[in-house]
Order: sequence, then C-alpha cells, then structure tokens
Amino acid sequence: MSNPPTVSVVIVSFNTREILRQCLQRLYEETGAVTFETIVVDNASRDASADMVAQDFPQVRLIRSDTNLGFAAANNLAFREVTGEYVLLLNPDAMLERGSLQSSLLHMSESPKLGMGGGCLLGREGEKQPSARMFPSLLNEFLVLSGLAAKFPDSRFFGRFDRTWDRGTQPVKVDWVPGAYAFIRRRALEEVGYFDERFFLYYEEVDLCRRFRDAGWEIWYWPDVVVRHTGGESSKTVKNVEFSSSGSQLTLWRMRSELLYYRKHHGLVIAKAASLLEQTWHRVRAWRAERRGNENKARDSRRIVELQDRAWQETTGGLVSPPRPW
Repeated sequence: MSNPPTVSVVIVSFNTREILRQCLQRLYEETGAVTFETIVVDNASRDASADMVAQDFPQVRLIRSDTNLGFAAANNLAFREVTGEYVLLLNPDAMLERGSLQSSLLHMSESPKLGMGGGCLLGREGEKQPSARMFPSLLNEFLVLSGLAAKFPDSRFFGRFDRTWDRGTQPVKVDWVPGAYAFIRRRALEEVGYFDERFFLYYEEVDLCRRFRDAGWEIWYWPDVVVRHTGGESSKTVKNVEFSSSGSQLTLWRMRSELLYYRKHHGLVIAKAASLLEQTWHRVRAWRAERRGNENKARDSRRIVELQDRAWQETTGGLVSPPRPW
C-alpha cells in the first residue's frame, strides 16, 4: 500500500470549467516534490465542468453532486475522503504562484499550534485583496459601511478589519483567512469539526476559524505565500439574484449568512443590531440621495433595506438556514 499524500487539495466547482482547467494545470505545475491528492467536488455545474475534469485530469478524484450544495456542504463531502496530513482549500479561480505549497508546509512545521494559514491574494491586475482579516463586529461593520475603512486604509484603527495598514512582510497571527486559499492541519480539522452547512455561501470560513481559535488553534497569514485570485467566478453564473456593488457577492446570500453568524456567535441582540445598522445606514443614504436628486443611488439603498428585512424573515433572525440550494 502506498503512503498517504502530504496534502489533500480540495476544490469546489460551480460552472467554472475553463478557469478550473487553468487552476488544475497550475496546481500540477507548481507542486514540485510535494506529494498530494486532488479532490474536485462539482456542485451540479451546467457547463460540463465535471466531464472536463474526468476527461482531462483522470488522476483527480471527482465527486459529482446532483444539486448545488453550496460551499460548506460540498467541501464537507471532500473532507470525508481526504487522506493527507494537511488539507488545502483552493478556489477554482485561485492560481498558485511558484513555491506557495512548499512555503505553506514550511510555515506549518514551525508550530504545532498552527491550525490554519492563508496567503497573500492578488487580483487579476496584481492588486492586493483582503487576505488577513479580523472577525466581524458591529464596529468593523460600521467602519466598512461608512467608508472610513476605505478612506483611511493606512490607519491601524480604521483599516483594522482587513489590516490594510500592514505593509509588512512577516507572517502574523490573525482572526481568519479567506477560503480561496486555506491551508489546514487535518488533525485540527478533525478535532474542531467540518464546515457548518447552514452557511450555504459566505461566512463559513469565518465560522470555522472562530471555532479553531476557540479550541486553541492559531490562524496565520503568510505574505510570502502568493496566490492569484480572480474572485466571484461561480457567483457570476447565478441568475436573478441581487449583487453587491463590487459585482462579485450575492447580497441576499451574504445577509443571510451574516445573520446566521451573528446569531450563532453573539446572540439575538447583536444579530438584530447588525441588521439594523446596515438598514439605518442605507435609509440615511437613500434620504440624502433623494435630496440630491440621485434616484438610482436612493433606489439601491432602499433595495438593501428590503433585502435585510427579507434575510431576517427567511433566517428567523439568524436562527435557521433556508432550504438548499439558496
């Protein structure tokens, strides 16, 4: 019997055939001497993604789901199959830069308390994406909503949520790292438990990192681990759902998951406060826009208020998750 691989790479795909092909090609080019296995979970794609994997990458273990399970549940399917000492969550639109996997392994070996780590995510044009983050809070929500975080990115206070003030090159312990590239010690994952499947999309990795931290495991950001990440490729294929202003986040789904997170970790009062904070901000924004004759902006903010009401009702105030698929 052959020895188990060092790393189990898990990729969840939903209508990402061509970029998934690039991701897998890059993975096999950049792993070097690291022994690994790859598991792709296809979430009922309509673009023949699964057939492409089966034909072009026969060495990949392919799991076909008949329905879109969402990110958390699909990853959990793969978690039950992994055999590596470490598990790498990799988005189909995330491309490894040279040495990323090797550097991740080196960092993991430096501390037995290190449960999860993430790298520096760069966008299509090389712009830095949020990669080392604080847990959500009412204060952090306000700083982002108000635009103060974006206006003063070099401030340790205003730029706290995404550590935009940190220009350093040294690894640092953080609250959570995005699931686009998350390198996980499998022993820690088995101890803490898999993703909470109530999170169909968004906040599932935040919740997992919080549980890691509560169990005594550390989360680290590694700036020397570089990953090119397009972002939002799967979300763009979902039809007839409101998008955020960035065009890559499904607004209603984000609100549902946000409420589920706050209710789970902070209780009913904070969940309601978070909902009211966003609604109040957008009510004021709509009023100001109307006074200035900007009807489009006012309409967008009124829509956000409506969606928050809908998310609250559909999750019973963050207590239950709507039936899958969302």
